[in-house]
Amino acid sequence: MYLTQGLHRAVQQNPDGIMTIDGERTRTFREVADRVARLAGALRELGVGDGDRVAMLGLNSDRYSEYLLAVPWANAVVNPVNIRWSVPEIVYSFEDSGTTVLFVDDAFAAALPAIRQGSPGLTTIIHCGNGPTPEGTLSYEDLIANSAPIEDARRGGAELAGIFYTGGTTGFPKGVMLSHANMYASALGSIASGYLFKPGGIYLHTAPMFHLADLAGWMAEVLLGGTHVIIPSFDPVSTLNAIAAHRVTDTLLVPVMIQLVVDHPRVAEFDLSSLDAIMYGASPIAQAVLERAMKVFPNASFTQAYGMTEVAPVATLLGPADHAAGLLRSAGRGAPHSEIRIVDPDDVPVPSGTVGEIVVRGDHVMLGYWNKPAETAGALRGGWMHTGDGGYLDDRGYLYVVDRIKDMIVSGGENVYSAEVENAVAAHPDVAACAVIGVPDAEWGERVHAVIVCVPGASVTTEQIREHTKTLIAGYKAPRSVEVVEALPVSGAGKILKRELRKQYWGESDRQVH
Repeated sequence: MYLTQGLHRAVQQNPDGIMTIDGERTRTFREVADRVARLAGALRELGVGDGDRVAMLGLNSDRYSEYLLAVPWANAVVNPVNIRWSVPEIVYSFEDSGTTVLFVDDAFAAALPAIRQGSPGLTTIIHCGNGPTPEGTLSYEDLIANSAPIEDARRGGAELAGIFYTGGTTGFPKGVMLSHANMYASALGSIASGYLFKPGGIYLHTAPMFHLADLAGWMAEVLLGGTHVIIPSFDPVSTLNAIAAHRVTDTLLVPVMIQLVVDHPRVAEFDLSSLDAIMYGASPIAQAVLERAMKVFPNASFTQAYGMTEVAPVATLLGPADHAAGLLRSAGRGAPHSEIRIVDPDDVPVPSGTVGEIVVRGDHVMLGYWNKPAETAGALRGGWMHTGDGGYLDDRGYLYVVDRIKDMIVSGGENVYSAEVENAVAAHPDVAACAVIGVPDAEWGERVHAVIVCVPGASVTTEQIREHTKTLIAGYKAPRSVEVVEALPVSGAGKILKRELRKQYWGESDRQVH
């Protein structure tokens, strides 16, 4: 299979159906296919060869969707850029991947001089924004208008589809190589679950399109011939308005987005009855937040997806019936395309209920890390993707993710998993968001430390949090210290950057445990 396959099918079966809605711009499948063919022709005329890497640095847009289709149409490889990155991180990814062509929108045009200076291999920059074309760049719309369409190369199967760089939470980013088959296996498995994505659906892109979480939705809707409603970036009111105005049926929201939407003071003003399915993931969600969300969206089913970029990205799914059965703390069971196992440090499977490393196998597992054979061999030992996450399986195959293995806190000889503590802390009525880390302690080796964002107008003390959490979890797991902050640092994918929180306690040392 190939990324453009769904577009060809939609043009054949529903050419005048709406494919993309971006602000005032609405385009049919026929129009998008013509534009993609012309953009692919322009890329070939600009010297893009088979397998060359073509990057996109931009907010969500209909042009982002066209880029994702035109690059493989031209037999090249996509390289979506994390929009939260600094210029040095962007430059590193371009130099590491050998990227030669960059699409950039208005939001990031100001960074072009610094990007150019650090990326001598970058030969062509295409401006895909709505404003004036910056000096030294080519106009996206002019390229489409002045280029002849070409035949689709139908790059697919085991060929490289894209290089997707990890968030860079530890050291330099790693380029995850995903094939067309990897991405389609994940999309087809998610659809086959029956929880998400149905023909004729209307999907809202509010999570960033550079990230595999949202791209999973994009893939499914392209495959099924659905409509893409696109807003530039997440904002609670914009999200609510788009759902109501376009009768959106499906969307992907990371937990912090769900919280901001359901707690927004204007949420009751919007008709949200069209929403049929919400997929969430990318980080754990507090049970109290999820329960509020189920009340705000009474017609929507909720599905949690656990996974990572390296598995394109879905490994397990917790379906609507599982939510109704009170399994909210579980990450679900292996998706139809995915096999899950828990292993010890010697890669030996462990019994049910035993915490170990979560490993994943299936056609959705990455080809490897770009230019990093040693890291690839380490991650794909024995044909299994080693996630670096700690968890356990129960007797029915439900996965429980307890933490990143490296985030486990050892306090007074006891293992404490921060996800469990975070769930307990987040249930306090004055807590809006939290992260739990281990910090050095002369007496305990490490102590459990909670970093908290309070509900507006509220405040908490260490003792209040300790007493509250001890009603939900064992006393030794309760935070021994609390820090109140205005906001938690998050990556472009909405994951809390715990390494940033640890820096003030552990410094820059790679070793952050006792």
